[in-house]
Amino acid sequence: MSKATYPINQHDAYHAHVYFDGDSGVFASQLRDSIQQVFPLKVGRFHGQPVGPHPVGSFQVIFGRADFSDFVPWLDSNRGELSVLIHALTGDDLKDHTDYTYWLGKPWDLNLALFKKTD
Repeated sequence: MSKATYPINQHDAYHAHVYFDGDSGVFASQLRDSIQQVFPLKVGRFHGQPVGPHPVGSFQVIFGRADFSDFVPWLDSNRGELSVLIHALTGDDLKDHTDYTYWLGKPWDLNLALFKKTD
């Protein structure tokens, strides 16, 4: 996990994964709609179950360096009690989900096994 306590804009591209469970799904859906209304960013599908390394339901937002300073503080202010994983997009999935991660809210353990090479 990143040593920084708040996301730092040091990469060209990012994903934000907004996590939710059954109790917070309606709020997460409303947040997703708000993001689409406020920002011209690519917002991914609403996954009600764990997908990839993400341990609970989530949706992702793709954004870049130019959107970082407006989007991240807005997301932090509007996420309520939801946890958000923000990670860089460098082309190295393992590093992106370990070395280049930041959390808004409670961190979750990711399923990193799918990124590890087996020999």
